[in-house]
Amino acid sequence: MKIVAFAASSSRNSINKQLVTYAAGLISNAEIEILDINDYEMPLFSEDREKELGQPEAAKQFFQKIGTADGLLISFAEHNGSYTAAYKNLYDWTSRIDPKVYQGKPMVMLATSPGPGGAGSVLNQAIQSAPFGGGEVKAALSLPGFYEIFDTEAQQLVDADLHRQLQNAVSAFSQ
Repeated sequence: MKIVAFAASSSRNSINKQLVTYAAGLISNAEIEILDINDYEMPLFSEDREKELGQPEAAKQFFQKIGTADGLLISFAEHNGSYTAAYKNLYDWTSRIDPKVYQGKPMVMLATSPGPGGAGSVLNQAIQSAPFGGGEVKAALSLPGFYEIFDTEAQQLVDADLHRQLQNAVSAFSQ
């Protein structure tokens, strides 16, 4: 089984990238490929730009990466209650190749933030919109208070209950 994992954040110090990398390490018997959405940066999407540029190579490459996966593990950062501009732009360009960006793949969706909401607003949006993008959400988990629950030096979750919940979420790939 191959799992493609990424954080829906362009921050070099993304807590969601730390989380998704940690979560990917909990998946046994799978090949894991962790993507950085900064590798797929493109101009801001508009129909005018699409007419000028066609489909950017980066969008084609991202779509192809998803196509190679047996499952997707995504951790969503929240900006003002919604997706980051970087992820939304990548998704918009990729959806012009095929509206079913997620290509029927089983998905585990995560989100975290420093605050008590745990990026729950964007996670709920992602869960609700995934079927329209061809995704099958198998599990989802919001982790609030990132800096209280995650040891950034050791790169591990220190909250035993959340660790168990995360382990259960990623085990959805083997079910």
